[in-house]
Amino acid sequence: QGFDVVCCMRERTPFPRSLIEGLPNLKLIVTSGMRNAAIDMEAAAQRGIKVCGTDSGGHATAELTMGLIVALARNFHIEFANMREGRWQTTVGRDLRGRTLGVVGLGRLGGHVARMAQAFGMKIIAWSPNLTDERAKEHGATRVAKDQLFREADVISVHMVLSARSRGIVTAADIALMKPTAFFVNTSRAPLVDNAALAAALSEGRIAGAALDVYEVEPVPAADALRKEPRAVLTPHIGYVTEETYQLFYPGMVEVIEAWLAGKPVRVIAG
Repeated sequence: QGFDVVCCMRERTPFPRSLIEGLPNLKLIVTSGMRNAAIDMEAAAQRGIKVCGTDSGGHATAELTMGLIVALARNFHIEFANMREGRWQTTVGRDLRGRTLGVVGLGRLGGHVARMAQAFGMKIIAWSPNLTDERAKEHGATRVAKDQLFREADVISVHMVLSARSRGIVTAADIALMKPTAFFVNTSRAPLVDNAALAAALSEGRIAGAALDVYEVEPVPAADALRKEPRAVLTPHIGYVTEETYQLFYPGMVEVIEAWLAGKPVRVIAG
C-alpha cells in the first residue's frame, strides 16, 4: 500500500535518525514493550512516524535478577565449572536471609525484585532521585540516601529507566563505597553504570562479585576481559527472553498494526 512498517525488539534493533531518514515510506515503528532507547523518537516525530509498543509483564526480568543474586551468593559459576571439569565443591556460599538488598530505582521492576527478595528474608533499602517514603513502604522497603545504600547493602541491584538524566547514575564514587563482601547486579541498562569503575572493583577484589545481563557493547566482544573475570556471573541480555513474554510481544505487535491500519492507533509512544 506504499508504506513501510518496522517491528523491532527492545534495544536489539538500533533505529537511529540515519536509518529513519533512509526509509522514505516508513509510517509505523512497532517495538516490544513501551520503551526503546534504540529508537530516535525525535526523528520519528519529525517525520510524522508513529511509534507504538506492546504490553510486557516485567516478571521475567525480576525473576532473572533473583536468579543472579542466588547464583552469586552460592557461587554457581564456580561450582558449575568444578563439576564440568571433574572437581567437587570448592566454595562456601552465603545465606540471603538477613542480608540487605539495596534497590536503585524502585519502579515496576524494582518493586517486583523487592517483593521477591523479601520472600528470601532479605531486608530491603532503596534509593532513586524521586523516591518517596510512601512508595518505598508500598514495596516493603526503607528509603535511604544514595551513599547509605551503597555503604550498607550486601547486594545492590539496578532497576532504572535509561535517560539523559539517569545515564551514569551509578558512579565510580558510589562503587567505591561498597563493602568488600557486597555484590552488584545490573539487569537494567549498562550505561546507567560507570562500567570501567565496576570492572576495576571486580579485578582488584574490592567487591565480592557482580552479575550482569546488559553491556555497553552487545554481543560482548570475545576478547573482553569481563568474559574471564572470575568474580562475574554473565548472561547474554536474556532478562525478558521467556516464552510467556514473547507471547505478549508478538500478538501485541499484530494488534498494533491492525489498529493503526484501522486509523485507531493504540499504545502510542511517539508521533
